[in-house]
Amino acid sequence: MRDTFKALRASETDGNLELEVAELSEADLPEGDVTVRVQYSTVNYKDGLALKGNQGKIMRRFPMVPGIDFAGVVESSKSPLVKAGDEVILTGWGLGETHPGGFTQRERVKSEWVVKKPQALTSEQAMALGTAGLTAMLCVMTLEEGGVTADKGEMIVTGAAGGVGSVAVAILAELGYQVAASTGRPETEEYLRGLGASSIVPRSELEQPARPMASERWAGCVDSVAGQILASVLPSIKAGGCVAACGNTAGINVPMTILPFILRGISLRGVDSNTCPLERRQLAWDRLAATVPKAKLDAMTVVRPLSEVMQVADDILRGQVRGRIVIDVNKP
Repeated sequence: MRDTFKALRASETDGNLELEVAELSEADLPEGDVTVRVQYSTVNYKDGLALKGNQGKIMRRFPMVPGIDFAGVVESSKSPLVKAGDEVILTGWGLGETHPGGFTQRERVKSEWVVKKPQALTSEQAMALGTAGLTAMLCVMTLEEGGVTADKGEMIVTGAAGGVGSVAVAILAELGYQVAASTGRPETEEYLRGLGASSIVPRSELEQPARPMASERWAGCVDSVAGQILASVLPSIKAGGCVAACGNTAGINVPMTILPFILRGISLRGVDSNTCPLERRQLAWDRLAATVPKAKLDAMTVVRPLSEVMQVADDILRGQVRGRIVIDVNKP
């Protein structure tokens, strides 16, 4: 085991965020019963907010290693849940917020947080899915539990070219659903059709206030944007349909009415991947490994080194990232 390792470290001075790739030691690791040699992390929208001025106060204390997920190999364990040599994934549980995160070559965590990586996925593919992929699968499971099956009609995925949206489109298409992909970037149409989208809905169609009730159009929805977009989708959900909501890139306020709920019996269900129970989390990862077409996953993935995390964070907040950006923490 090396005595030192590299990590992206965030500190705050007089309210100003400072970031550097630093050389850390064993003494810098937090409390926990499992030490992991990190191989890959990824950049999510929440990471973008954290790294660009800590918008939304994502990081709650300093110094902090950002990064809300990682995949790697257990170096040492004091827990019966995992052993040295196990390949594991960690997402959520305050990683990169209250507990040092994934933009590092080594991390120490609680054993009850980690999920064993399915053999069908490489560590790179696990992070190509990452928090976004886990969230997308939890959304699909929520829709299934809400009775929205492939024979009920077309699904809509909002923010479809983003991380959650891209994986959701690929999963739903693989499961036999017809998928309408909503995006504000016309240049991503070919990419989304390659993932399995059968139609494209320009975001502009959903940005204007909708009538309280509209024609029944979609059986269900994976929504990662909220705001007016979600408000415009709800009146067009078919009777008995379901919307799985998991994000708020378009804002936390949703100007909607009760009518679609009481006249069509639709449901709006929240999806939380941060503290999702371990059993459900493992099930979601196992289903991801079995469902997501690896060729499509590779097509939506770009690998970048640890030194480029800050640039990627800037790109993701400006809406210039499509699919998934994996960070190889051991690549200069």
